[in-house]
Amino acid sequence: MIAIAIAGILSLFGSLLGTRIAVDTFGRLGYGQPFRDGTPATHQVKRGTPTMGGVVIILAVDVGYLGGQLITMSVPSLSALLVLFLINGLGVVGFLDDFLKTTQQHSKGLHPWAKIGGQTLIGAVFAVLALHFPDSRGMTPASPFISFLRDIPPQLPLALAAIWIVLVIIGASNGVNLTDGLDGLAAGACVMIFGAYALINIWQYNQSCARVLSAGPNCYEVRDPYDLAAVALALAGGCFGFLWWNAKPARIIMGDTGALSLGGGLAAFAVFTRTDLLLIMLGGLMVIEVGSLILQTTYFKATRRLTGTPKRLFKNSPLHNHLEMLGWGEVTIVMRFWIIAGLCVAGGLGIFYAEWLVR
Repeated sequence: MIAIAIAGILSLFGSLLGTRIAVDTFGRLGYGQPFRDGTPATHQVKRGTPTMGGVVIILAVDVGYLGGQLITMSVPSLSALLVLFLINGLGVVGFLDDFLKTTQQHSKGLHPWAKIGGQTLIGAVFAVLALHFPDSRGMTPASPFISFLRDIPPQLPLALAAIWIVLVIIGASNGVNLTDGLDGLAAGACVMIFGAYALINIWQYNQSCARVLSAGPNCYEVRDPYDLAAVALALAGGCFGFLWWNAKPARIIMGDTGALSLGGGLAAFAVFTRTDLLLIMLGGLMVIEVGSLILQTTYFKATRRLTGTPKRLFKNSPLHNHLEMLGWGEVTIVMRFWIIAGLCVAGGLGIFYAEWLVR
């Protein structure tokens, strides 16, 4: 477990110290966050806050994991390298979006289809690589099944499996992006979820079919769970260190650079731990935020089509904006949403462990 602990510690302190440097550097370069029209008035005071802080989180995770491997003289696994590829690749897409916003001082950034296209391209490369390169046991990093707590038959054709993985990546990355609207909200929630995946990977490593004396229904057919636990703890540590500077009043914002990469990381762990659908529970806060936006948009379009007068379910969406416009304080919303995130994570871990007990 030394490599896991080293990865988490290095990433934590790398993010904590690196973000402090980024606050001054990005502020001096004028990389300030613009806000779109229609956001609550309380957000306008944050205009100009340095953004693209996700760069620090990504670098801290890279250094944390690879540093842990170097110190323990271990060889990085394919699964871990693929997770790093995904968070770095999506980080590039987010960085382009943030860079256009800050240089043009406009909230639009990349065209939405260009952003989706970038996510799809990176996700497709990740999916194809993850479904190939079997180890000595014939196991690939990802499996051609949809999974909940384990793989669910039937097996999908590789093309459909790749499409499913890409959809999970796009959904998770945009979910984190929508949640990242209040100081510390997304970073704090991601600390909990990545911490949960570290525990899941450690449990799967200890109960791996490659380690137990006799394979059976209680062991897990997963690839590289030990290394994945190191990356998960590095991600949790990176988010935790960033949170010191991102908590209200935020000195820096992670931007799409961080949100897209962290969402991609969540999707990668869901796929590699064979818990695709469990991510809905573990990331329940993101599901609520995305769901509020979908409901708002659907209701608005339906009422416009049926009555000619569009109506809204919420004052604004996603849900945290609605609560702000009702007069809730930002800190109150963040604390209560963290409680919701924690309950969802606890529930997801409980379901995961209960399944093992009853088998």
